[in-house]
Amino acid sequence: MTAAPTPLQIKLANRILSHARLSGWQSGHHLTEDSLLPVLGASRTPIRAAMAHLAEAGVLEKRPNKGFFLKDTSATADSQPATEGEDDDAGVYLAIAMDRLNQVLPDTVSENELIRRYDLSRARLRNVLARIASEGWIERRQGRGWAFQPLIDTIEAYRENYRFRQMMEPTAMRSGEFAPDLPRLIALAEQQRFVRDSGYGSLSQVELFEINSTFHETLAAMSGNRFFVQTLTRLNHLRRLIEYGRPLDRERVRRVCDEHLAIIAPLMSGDKAAAATELERHLSGAAEEKAVVGNSPSSANGRPG
Repeated sequence: MTAAPTPLQIKLANRILSHARLSGWQSGHHLTEDSLLPVLGASRTPIRAAMAHLAEAGVLEKRPNKGFFLKDTSATADSQPATEGEDDDAGVYLAIAMDRLNQVLPDTVSENELIRRYDLSRARLRNVLARIASEGWIERRQGRGWAFQPLIDTIEAYRENYRFRQMMEPTAMRSGEFAPDLPRLIALAEQQRFVRDSGYGSLSQVELFEINSTFHETLAAMSGNRFFVQTLTRLNHLRRLIEYGRPLDRERVRRVCDEHLAIIAPLMSGDKAAAATELERHLSGAAEEKAVVGNSPSSANGRPG
């Protein structure tokens, strides 16, 4: 009888599934430990064990002397048989996010309050809280309980966020230190084409937000300026909840992918000036949309930017 997977193996299995899903991998894709090392930030042994766990669940196929290959693409789309309870944890995560966005939850909460409200064990709650803390919108208090952090949770703050990004991101791209990274640009382009052509119809609001954030943060990282990257990452953390609360227009997601690809194309040919102009146009369009939405976060209807 195979030993039960450890919590670390389950966590890594989930991250492998998420990475496969967001990358648009198809059945037959070859997964290697080397390719997953920089993604997971773990050593080879637990990664190998996580892939073996996914193989037992029927998600991956282990071929003798060849390694692991993606087998059940439907499992990466909506179900995660290797990670019992993970879907429920995602539901709790979103419930907390929406309750906080709608000001149902106060600034500080105790674990006992959250356990009663969402009817879950302390271990599961702490797993969800650890994820929220890693995203920067809650912190453990020095005494007892947890404190929610200030966020972009009003429409006016949302508009200000876009106005600031309009100034910052194109400036980073135009800087003399900005150096287009061709392999990373190719990877971004592949991901954007996957989302535009098929992923837009199945990926969740949270996954689409992560893809969008990664696109902009990856470009900012090419500036070689840590402050550009840190600032943009922080802004993305701050706007996370209001993005979750907006109605998702999947057709608009496709158009945004085209805009992202229009930014990548000149960068791949070394034309930073043209790419910065496309980026400016992209952020300006998003900002204009925010200027005409309603006065509550839940009424905001637009696109990722």
